[in-house]
Amino acid sequence: MKKFLVSAALLALTVIGAFAQQRPAAPIKPSDYTFTTVKENPITPIKNQFRSGTCWCFSTLSFLESEVIKAKGIKDAALYPDLSEMFVVRKAYADRAQKYVRLNGNLNYAAGSDFGDVLDVIGQYGIIDQKAYSGLQYGYDLPVQGELDAVLKGYVEAVVKNPNRKLTSVWPKGLEGILDAYMGEIPETFTVNGASYTTESYRDALGINPNDYIGFTSFTHHPFYTEFAIEVEDNWRWTPSWNVPLDEFMQIIDYAVNNGYTVAWGGDVSEPGFTRNGLAILIDTEAKATSGSDQERWVGKADEKPAEKAAVKEISVNQENRQLWFDEKTSTDDHGMHLYGIAKDQNGVKYYLIKNSWGETGEYKGIWYMSEEFCKGKALNIMVNKKAVPKEILKKIGLK
Repeated sequence: MKKFLVSAALLALTVIGAFAQQRPAAPIKPSDYTFTTVKENPITPIKNQFRSGTCWCFSTLSFLESEVIKAKGIKDAALYPDLSEMFVVRKAYADRAQKYVRLNGNLNYAAGSDFGDVLDVIGQYGIIDQKAYSGLQYGYDLPVQGELDAVLKGYVEAVVKNPNRKLTSVWPKGLEGILDAYMGEIPETFTVNGASYTTESYRDALGINPNDYIGFTSFTHHPFYTEFAIEVEDNWRWTPSWNVPLDEFMQIIDYAVNNGYTVAWGGDVSEPGFTRNGLAILIDTEAKATSGSDQERWVGKADEKPAEKAAVKEISVNQENRQLWFDEKTSTDDHGMHLYGIAKDQNGVKYYLIKNSWGETGEYKGIWYMSEEFCKGKALNIMVNKKAVPKEILKKIGLK
C-alpha cells in the first residue's frame, strides 16, 4: 500500500483469503475473457511479499527496475536488476521510528507506506542488490514480518512513554539492534556482475535519481494543478502528489505506457471485481437487466453479441463518484502494484496489464488485467517518470 500511495499495503496471501471470506464472489472468471496485448513494456520477474505489508516497496522497486531496463537499453533478461525490497523496508522502519517519537506517537507506525518512501530511502541511503541483502535473517525464505512489526511497535511505544522524562541518545541504536537481529546487518560493499559497490555508488551506477519521478492524483477537495499530500495514514512521509482532472490523470497513464514507460499504481482493491484469479473489473452491482433475468443482469442478453463472450456491466466513473468513494472511505489505499501495459478484451474494452507482488498466483501467474474503469475509479495515485508526462500537463503544473 501502499503507495505514493499506496498504502497499508495488503498482506498478500492473508488478504487473498480475507477477500474470499468477507465479500461476495464476483460473477466473473478468466474463461469469460480473451485478452489481446496492445502494448507491453519490460518488467522483471514476479516476486512475493508473502506475509508482509510491503506492497508499496515491491511495486515501486519493480517500477524502478523497469526504469533501469529502459534507460540502459537492457535486452538480456539475465542482466535485469534485482533490487532488495527489505533494504528499503529496513531503512523506512528506522526513519519512521524517528518521526513517530518526535510526534509523540501521533503517527501510524506499521508496515504500510507509499511510493515516496522508496524514493526518499534511495535518495538518502542508496540501494542494494537482492543477492547481497535479502533482509530475511529470521529464518524464512519469504517475508514473514508479523513478529518484527509487533516488536518494533512495542519498542517505539516504550520510547514515546519517556519513563525517564528525558530521552537518551541511544534508543535509535536499540532499534538498529532489533533490525540487525531480524533482518541482518547491511554490508558496506557488495558485488554485482563482477563490480564492487556501496549502496550509494550502486544507486548512481543504475542511474536512479529520485528527482526524475513525479506523483499524480485526481480529487476535487483540493484545487487542480496544485500539490497535496493524500490524506491516508500510510502516507507518513506526507509525500505530495500533483492534482489533475481525471481525464488528464488517465492521459498520463496511457501516454507513459505508449511511450515505453511504466507506472507505479496505488489504490483500492477491496471491490468484489478485484478477484483472486487475475481480474480487476469495476462491477456495477446495481445494473438492471432489461428482461429481468439474473443471467442477463450480469452478462447481458445472449443475442447481443452471439459470437463473443459477454462481459459484466461496469460502473461508469467520473470525477464526482470517484470523489464520493474517497470521501465515504469506500476507496482507500489498500495496495500498490506495477502497471506496465495495455490490452483489450474480446469486446474491445481497454485493460491495463498489472504486475502484482503475491507470487505467481492466479490465472495469469501474478499478472492482473485491470479494466480502464477500475483504474479510473480506484487508483488513488500514480508515480511516473517526468519524461512520461505529456508536455501540456507539465506546463499546467509549472514544470518543463
